[in-house]
Amino acid sequence: FFYGAAASAVMLYGFTFLYGAAGTTNIYRLMQHTAYLNSGFLGLAVMLVLAGLGFKISIVPFHQWTPDVYEGAPTPVTAFLSVGSKAAAFAALLRVFYVALPAYGWVTILAGLAAVTMTLGNLVALSQQNIKRMLAYSSIAHAGYMLIGVVAQASNPVGPWSGQGAVLFYLLGYTFTNMGAFAVAISVERALGSDAIPDYAGLSTRAPFSALAMAVFMLSLTGIPPTALFFGKFFLFAAAINTGFFWLAVVGILNSVVSLFYYAGVIRAMYQMPAPDGAPALPETSLVRTLLTVTVAVTVFIVFFLERVISVVTAAATLGRY
Repeated sequence: FFYGAAASAVMLYGFTFLYGAAGTTNIYRLMQHTAYLNSGFLGLAVMLVLAGLGFKISIVPFHQWTPDVYEGAPTPVTAFLSVGSKAAAFAALLRVFYVALPAYGWVTILAGLAAVTMTLGNLVALSQQNIKRMLAYSSIAHAGYMLIGVVAQASNPVGPWSGQGAVLFYLLGYTFTNMGAFAVAISVERALGSDAIPDYAGLSTRAPFSALAMAVFMLSLTGIPPTALFFGKFFLFAAAINTGFFWLAVVGILNSVVSLFYYAGVIRAMYQMPAPDGAPALPETSLVRTLLTVTVAVTVFIVFFLERVISVVTAAATLGRY
């Protein structure tokens, strides 16, 4: 709570600087004034706003709260935090930095933060034995991937290769994939009272539908075709290459390879490790089955509606510019 309040205060302080310099909070009028503002003054305002939004998104170095909160909060709350706050903060980030502050050289800063964020998130996730902490560091890494789209949007390409369109598509896939993964985590936690990944041993025999769904979500988070986040990462990396950030796309691809090791660890526990002696079968309620069916369907079958989804996302990205 206190971290969140402090981050909001810092962000509002940055907006106060912008208002004091431009005399308006209208983002379109801010865009007209930023080119004439003192670069040092504007830079301070940008840093304060970025710090506040970076906390909400879990960008390094504003990510420290994420693992402890994800692990300590009730799992349904953690599921909401993993997608809800991130989606809202990225929407604000795109509006503020792309519309209101296009004249300021923040692109290089965000490119560096994207590389560090995805790398740190993936490397630390490798050693996690708690599913919620692993997904927490995973969410940090995914914030880094999505920052690639924000960076690419600086050159304002059009069509499905735009950075903003790629971020929106990625957010759509990430929302369903992550919500599905947390649905399985909630089911396992309620049945076993544990969030430990080793306790997922033999889940394929104790709860076969949940295990299959969890495997799909882990593959999607890795970016394995034909899942939703494979196409999400493809669009993000393509947008980066299209706008001259080839090195950032390479960093993203390498990080996706690293992430395979800890996501595959969950699958290995479910399918290759034997269930402990006397381990009970996990109940799969109709509600859980329905939720998993919907999230798996979107995660896997989005490929069959790819053209339609791309057109909707592109239209939304176009509206976001005005």
